[in-house]
Amino acid sequence: MLGDQEIANADLEDWRKLGQGLHARFLPSSFTAATRFLTAVAEVADAANHAPQVRLDARFVDMKLISEDAIYRNEDGIEHQVEWVTQRDVELARRISVVARQLGVPADPSSITTIELALDTAHAETVAPVWSALLTGSGDAQGRGTISDDVRDATWRVPILWFQETEEHETPRQRFHVDVQVPYDVADQRIAAALAAGGVVVQDSDPSYVVIADPDGNKACVATYPHPA
Repeated sequence: MLGDQEIANADLEDWRKLGQGLHARFLPSSFTAATRFLTAVAEVADAANHAPQVRLDARFVDMKLISEDAIYRNEDGIEHQVEWVTQRDVELARRISVVARQLGVPADPSSITTIELALDTAHAETVAPVWSALLTGSGDAQGRGTISDDVRDATWRVPILWFQETEEHETPRQRFHVDVQVPYDVADQRIAAALAAGGVVVQDSDPSYVVIADPDGNKACVATYPHPA
């Protein structure tokens, strides 16, 4: 792992450290320019044996760099493999920036944003399995790449969900919830996975969605869109 100061000292003009990774947004002039840029990035990524996560659009190319084999050492010197920024990410970030300049693709670091969800709970160990199942369909995402119970999907379909430790308290009235939208042919499987992990159905009167609650009473809706036929 690189510390935040080490990352800052790398002076990556186009990139910003947010959450666990390095993020950048590049602004191609067209979709063709975007794919040309991405093809060139693929060449330097292959040479580095490392690759960014990419979101491609005609208006922008978003990239995230993170290493899945970073080493965290706790205060006792015990090593844990985690997802974090390493020197390999810093070096590839520099190379990608060089490619962008060569192709005339400007960076826009002022527009970089990433979202993580945080849930206050005194029971992360029992709440996390439900949310792992709800958000990803299995328990594999719980604790992935971290020493805590964070839910981190391996394919980054959903934001990271982490748990803020709190004192015991009564379940407050929920002011917002998560809508989990999945294809019609996997909705039943997703609901079953959440129930098997400890969730409960609290509402299923509307055929378009089912409301699931975790052991703390936090709710999420699984959208059950009907078959097109």
